[in-house]
Amino acid sequence: MKVLKRVLIGIPVALIALLIVFRITGLDPGERVPGLWLSGPTATEVPADWSFVNDPKAYATVKVQTRTWYLIPHSVTTTVFSHGGQLYLTSSYRPGMVFPRDRAWNRNFMRDPHVRIKIGGKIYDRVLTVVTDPNEKAEILKSKQAKYPEAKMDIPNVHLFRATDG
Repeated sequence: MKVLKRVLIGIPVALIALLIVFRITGLDPGERVPGLWLSGPTATEVPADWSFVNDPKAYATVKVQTRTWYLIPHSVTTTVFSHGGQLYLTSSYRPGMVFPRDRAWNRNFMRDPHVRIKIGGKIYDRVLTVVTDPNEKAEILKSKQAKYPEAKMDIPNVHLFRATDG
């Protein structure tokens, strides 16, 4: 009985200690594996023109940290590009998937649009908005096609998000 009590107390204590370590050190997402807190310095200045992210070798993808309802951040890796100097992110859905239900990070930012985006070694606090106008979306996605020529642009299944300072 004493051993069971120690185990039942020890597991939550170990989980809390692990979360504290991750909070301090971060746990960036991998290419296909989600993470928790993003690590790195928060940018003090925000670029007026985000065109630099269109370099596919330097900025093929970025990390995005969203706020969850259970207070532990959720972060993922996604594509990034610029159009007209504005910063954009996308999320592609296979046929049959439903936006935002089928992607946790999309559900999170639809509930709370405040995100952190790690570009290069810096973290930027941004607010995401969904681009819903089909004509505007098609025009903006031409910039994504220029950066990622191999990517399929199945416009109904690609969701487009503008990142602003709020």
